[in-house]
Amino acid sequence: MDDYILETKSLTKEFKGFVAVSDVNLKVKRGEIHALIGPNGAGKTTFFNLLTKFLIPTAGHIFYNGHDITYDKPAEIARRGIIRSFQISAVFPHLTVLENVRIGLQRKLGTSFHFWKSEKTLGQLDAKVMELLESVDLTAYASAVTVELPYGRKRALEIATTLAMEPELMLLDEPTAGMGHEDVDRVTSLIKKVSANRTILMVEHNMNVVAGISDTITVLARGSVIAGGPYAQVSKDPQVMEAYMGTAEGELEGAH
Repeated sequence: MDDYILETKSLTKEFKGFVAVSDVNLKVKRGEIHALIGPNGAGKTTFFNLLTKFLIPTAGHIFYNGHDITYDKPAEIARRGIIRSFQISAVFPHLTVLENVRIGLQRKLGTSFHFWKSEKTLGQLDAKVMELLESVDLTAYASAVTVELPYGRKRALEIATTLAMEPELMLLDEPTAGMGHEDVDRVTSLIKKVSANRTILMVEHNMNVVAGISDTITVLARGSVIAGGPYAQVSKDPQVMEAYMGTAEGELEGAH
């Protein structure tokens, strides 16, 4: 298990007879960027929800650093170092960029909800906040109100607040969804940068992003794993091409 930070064994989730995730065996290597791809309805989000305990599996097991975490609660998962960044930007829109990241750091202090405390007592966190903002190229936006940020910068802020939780494993749910080309490039570079010394498992539809930064790819279709390996291998797999037929087959062939 030393090489693998996360492993699922025969992970299955049924909803009233519908099998959304079927007997999934997945191994995520420590220190890699691992992409989970597949057509719409493949079970990717359900799989993420099983990992973060928003759903309980019907069958199977989840192991993290060799420990069986199948029935851990969401808060226990977070304390273990598994932090999820959501598909919809999860930041406080009317706080400043600096305040958003500071809340993430407060969770480590155990004072997240002590809103009545003097702001001066939180000043001790500001140096670390600025360090995190620098890591995602947001220092110039520290005093900006979050709602006014461009969409791509909001996603960068969300990654900064995720980093504030000191994740060992980051789960990124469609980090470039809804972005223009420039923002996609910026956030892709950012993911590559923050992957140093940690593991990233991401659901991503943009095949250029997947091809550009993923070490390993797992392909889901109809809830089951149909292929796995590096992009060059997976993109030529006949089952994968069939699963994407009429939607992303061109993307699979055209991404570099």
